[in-house]
Formats: sequence, structure tokens, C-alpha cells
Amino acid sequence: MSVETGTTPEAGAEEREQQSLGTAAARNLTTTTKSAPQMQEISSRWLTRTLPWVDVPGGTYRVNRRLSYRVGDGRVTFVQTGAQVAVIPAELGELPLLRGFEDGTALQALAARFEQREYAPGQVIAAAGRQADHVYLIAHGKVEQVGSGPYGDEAVVGLLADGDTFGGRVLAGLDGAWEFTARAATATTVLALPHTAYLEVADRHADLRAHVELAGLDGHRETNAFGEAGIALSAGHAGEPDIPHTFVDYEPAPREYELSVAQTVLRVHTRVADLYSRPMDQTEQQLKLTVQVLRERQERELVNNRDFGLLHNADHGQRISTHAGPPTPDDLDELLAMRRDTTHLFAHPRAIAAFGRECNKRGLYFGSVEVGGHHLPAWRGVPLLPCGKIPVTGARTSSIIALRAGEQNQGVIGLLQTGLPDEKEPGLTVRFMGINEQAVASYLVTAYYSAAVLVPDALGILENVEVSRWG
Repeated sequence: MSVETGTTPEAGAEEREQQSLGTAAARNLTTTTKSAPQMQEISSRWLTRTLPWVDVPGGTYRVNRRLSYRVGDGRVTFVQTGAQVAVIPAELGELPLLRGFEDGTALQALAARFEQREYAPGQVIAAAGRQADHVYLIAHGKVEQVGSGPYGDEAVVGLLADGDTFGGRVLAGLDGAWEFTARAATATTVLALPHTAYLEVADRHADLRAHVELAGLDGHRETNAFGEAGIALSAGHAGEPDIPHTFVDYEPAPREYELSVAQTVLRVHTRVADLYSRPMDQTEQQLKLTVQVLRERQERELVNNRDFGLLHNADHGQRISTHAGPPTPDDLDELLAMRRDTTHLFAHPRAIAAFGRECNKRGLYFGSVEVGGHHLPAWRGVPLLPCGKIPVTGARTSSIIALRAGEQNQGVIGLLQTGLPDEKEPGLTVRFMGINEQAVASYLVTAYYSAAVLVPDALGILENVEVSRWG
């Protein structure tokens, strides 16, 4: 039998008497170390950091280009009522031969003659070699353009998606055949216009027929591979032949980009600014965070603004869709192959992760490049930069942007104006607006910015990028 030594405090015994100054009281005699105000909204803003910024003293930047005859080939918009889909009449102006035609009555009559058709995956919509006698508008789904490979085998030479069209030049006459087979890759809804239906509408609208015939003649003008007006020249000749005369024609109505604006009024009570500005200046900290929010909005506008945002200003010929949904190495290779000297790729972080999963499946690895002292992932030597401003839709799809940056490189540039009154940063001003009767000081904070695409192939978009598919 063992005997325990020592004593155990009884329940409810008094606590020990405090022998030194407690930390709570001691803090009254100390000075705390503080951080500057923090916020989660601040992002890396790689797009803003990597775009070359061009000073625009006049507030407007005009992009002069060589005259181009390539028109139309755009995307049309539809309205849906239940399972029924109809094309918006004015959107028919995106067809190659209807660009610029504004007779709403004729377009409405033409839109009413489109027939809705449904195709299952694998079904042929138009067969190569058959007479081209329909105009097709893709309302929903993906359509593969199938041609012959170099050894006579079948090859997918293109992919069309929502809003794309083909057969638009059928309106000019029935003298051609389909150069490719159009085959539904997914469940697809199309609107089809038979040539006979067009003729019935054109017989009642002479202005429509005249416009299409004139546009058809313009389409046969000599152009280069990019649709620009040709320049006559002679090469490899001998003797004294007649040398052709030529000139370089310009677009008669070039695109102009006006600087956009983002503004807010910051208010700081003078008592706060006077009494509570040590060790940190309250007004300066308020301005610092406000400027950060304006810069975040600026980058969001550079991506999403319908007037100058990159997602809306990419030429339709520079837009492609993923072949299977998730972004694969093949998709990015095709995107890079559409332009020379691609300098940057931008994608939502979730799209980058989806691309990484596809690379992992194939045993491939990202490369890396150094950008501004940071080691970042790259594909084919082109930095793949995160941009959370690129939206992810409810269908869990996003886009990947590829661009060639720089004014001298005929690429994409950012626009701003420097030397503004009360300029705090390039293109950003902070103006004191006075103190009201409640002793509140006001500051007008303004940012001016825009972006310009100098030539169409400077900017490309990989669309319908699935970011949530696993396995």
C-alpha cells in the first residue's frame, strides 16, 4: 500500500496573489507597432504592368490602317423564346454581303425566312463538293470544318461556335460549292436561309438586291492575304517591261479611341486629418487605398469594356474555340500560331490551373520566364500571366487572351495622358475640391485610360475554355 505525499488545493481555494505588473496594464505605457491599412482587392495587375503605355496629349488616339475590303464575317446575336431561336434582324449586317445595309424592313423580312434546324453530334450540316445554297447561322453549339489532310485523310481545319456564320457569300449567287464539310461536334442549333428564300425577299426589295450585288463586286477586288487593298508591283523581270503604277490606300474612316475615365470623390473630415495623422497621414492613406481601387477598375475596364476592352475588340477572325472544352496544349499552340511575335498570354487563374491539368495528363510541363523580377509560367516561351478580371461565366467557361504588345510592333497599347494638373501618377490626378460647412474636405480622384489594337492580328482570344472539368 502506497502513501501519497503533498497536498492538493481544495476546490474554490483563493487564487495566488499577483506578484508583477500584468500585460494588460503594461500596454497602457507602450506604443503599438502598426501596419499600413491593408486590403484584399489589390491584385498583381499584370495586364496594366505589361502593356506599353502611350501618351495621348489630345485625349484621342487615331489608328490609321491600310484600306481593307474584308468585311462581315462577324458574329450575330439571337433571341430565344423557349426552344425557339430567332436572329435579330439588324445583326444580319454581320454577314459579308450585308455589311452597311440599313433597311430595317428588308432585314426583318430576311430574318423571318431563316429556318431553325437541330443537329446531333456527328451529323453533317453541309458536305464538301455539294452546291452551296444556304446561309447558316450557328445559334448554339460547336461545328467542325472538316477538310482533306495532306495524304487524303480527314482533318479538322476549323471550329465554329455560337454566333459564327458560314455560307454568307451564297447570297451573291449559286456558282460555288462547299469547300469543307460542316459537321456538328456537339448538339447544335442553326438557322438556315435557303438561297431561294433570299431571292423571294430580294424580288420585293430592290435596294437589298442592289446592295448584295455591289458588295459581291467589292469582294472580287484584288487584295492580299489579310484582305487589304493590293499594291501592284513587278519582280524578277528582265529587259524594259512596263513597271506597274500603284499607291497605298488608307481607310477613309479610321478608328479613334477616346480616353475613358474612372472617378470618385474622397472625403476626409478635417478633425481626423488634423488630430489623427501620426505616425501615418490619414489623408495620404485614404488616397493610397482609393488609388488602388481605381487602378483595379482600370484593369477591369481594359478587359471588359464594350468599347475598348480586349475581350470585345478582338477581330472575329482572331477568335477560336477550344476543341474539347478544357484548354489543351493544342489549343494554345493554335492560338499562338495565329499571329507573329506573341508577347503575352493572359488567363484567369482557374483557366491556368485547367491548362496545367491538361499538361499533366500528357506528361508536359510549363516552362518559366522572368518578368519584372518574377519567375512566371510560360508556354512556348510566352509568359502565361494571371488576370482575375477575365470573367468565368456561370457555365464555368472563360477565355484566354493572346496579344502582341507595343506601338512599334503593331500590337496592343495602353493609352493615357501625362502632364495633367494635380497629377499624382501618370494619367491619375488628385484635386482638392474644398471644405464644406461640416468641415469635411473633398478630393476628386480621376484616372484616364484606354487601349488600342493597332492591327487585327495583334490580339486573339481562345473562347469557351472550360475551367471545372476533371479527369
